Amino acid sequence: MSADGALIDAARRRALASDTTLNEQFRAWLEEYVSRERQALKATKTVERLSANLRTGGRKFNRDEMNQR
Repeated sequence: MSADGALIDAARRRALASDTTLNEQFRAWLEEYVSRERQALKATKTVERLSANLRTGGRKFNRDEMNQR
C-alpha cells in the first residue's frame, strides 16, 4: 500500500498526539471497514429470512402503520 509521504507524516503526528501509533489506527480502521460489510450482509440475510416467513395477504401498509409498536 502507498500514500503521499506528507499525508503519512501528518497522520503519524495526529496518532502520536492521541497517544497511539499510525499502525494501531490503521488496524482499527481496517477492522471497522471490514465489519461494516459483514454487518450489512448479516442484516440483508436477516431481512431475507424474515421476508420469507412474512405474509400480508396483499395488504399494503402506510408509514404510520409500519411504525406502530
